[in-house]
Amino acid sequence: MFMKNTITTKILILFMFFWIASIEPSIAQPGNPPPPPSEHGGNSNVPGGGAPIGGGIILLLTMGLGYGTLKVAKAKKGLVE
Repeated sequence: MFMKNTITTKILILFMFFWIASIEPSIAQPGNPPPPPSEHGGNSNVPGGGAPIGGGIILLLTMGLGYGTLKVAKAKKGLVE
């Protein structure tokens, strides 16, 4: 009697787990996004409106150059693990 209840309980739990796992993706689907406003992207219709990105690239390259220089200096001193 006890063994039958244990097996039945395990089968029921597995069934519920797989049922929830198969239903959840269909419930979690998002709806359609709203259309963009008519002035989206300014005159060029480009996301961001053609904002300049040059300053960020220069900053990124400068920081990378500094990090590389630091790594080379540590390697010459023998501090690299």
